[in-house]
Parts: sequence; structure tokens; C-alpha cells
Amino acid sequence: MGDPAPPAWMADAARKWLEDAGAIGKDVAGAGDGRRAFNALPLSGVRVVVVERGRALCSLRVPAHLTDAEGNWHAGAIAAAVDDVCAAAIMSVEGIIKVSVHYDISYFAPAKHHDEVEMDGRVVDQKGRMTAVTTEVRKKETGELVAIGRQWMTTSRPKGSQGSKL
Repeated sequence: MGDPAPPAWMADAARKWLEDAGAIGKDVAGAGDGRRAFNALPLSGVRVVVVERGRALCSLRVPAHLTDAEGNWHAGAIAAAVDDVCAAAIMSVEGIIKVSVHYDISYFAPAKHHDEVEMDGRVVDQKGRMTAVTTEVRKKETGELVAIGRQWMTTSRPKGSQGSKL
């Protein structure tokens, strides 16, 4: 990533997007109006630690509404949260949200209700409109690896174009 530093507004926008999703997710988990519910619910209660050039680092205390019958953080909720953190890492350098075209996630250990986890998303490479990104999810207290998500994300519109829908 030897390119010049992206404008600061990109990282600021990515931070705001994550923080807004976490706030909306808390509302949706309660009795909110459902705006952005699908994207926001896995991030309910997220705390954004840092968003900078090609990186988004967040922490989250696993809420009850995202756990299975045994109290484990649901695999689908982990996958959705990782997808959002990956998108924010890309947004911090490109200023847009991209869509996944290839997504792989490996699970290593369960996280339980009330466990605090950190999700560290990082841009790995860029090839034209395609961006490779990874997110590691670890238990904050022990550093134990919970999951690693790897994906290629893209957009159908060139950088800088406005108003197009994906």
C-alpha cells in the first residue's frame, strides 16, 4: 500500500458508519424502528477503538441476543460482524462500502455471552476494483483466536462516481 495517504474524511466516515451501526443495532435489539437492522444487529454495542488507513479495530461484548442455546456467539452473527468490519477497513482507504464476492471464515474457539472480543480488520491487497481484506476476532482477555474472516470485496462502479447503486 505505497499509495499516498487517503483523505482523513474516509477514516472518519468509516468510524461513523461502524458507530452508527452499533447504536442502531442496540436500538433494533430492543424495540427500534428496524432501520439497517440486518447490517446493524451483529454490531449492536460495538465500540470503535481505531479506524485508520486500511484498518478498523473494534471491541464488542457478546450480547445475549446474538448467542445460541448454549450461550455461544452465533456463527452467523460472527460472520456478519466480520463482514462489516472488513467493509469499514476498506472504506477507510477508498471512501466506499464494497460488496463481498468471495468470503471465507474459519472458526477456532467459541466466544460466550458476556465475553469481550476484538475484531481487527485490515486491507491486505488491491487489484483494480477488487480489495482483499481480513479480520481476526480474538477474546480480549486472553487473546485466544475465535475466528478469521478473509474476503475479496468489489464495487461495480469506479472510484469517485456518485449516485450509483450497487
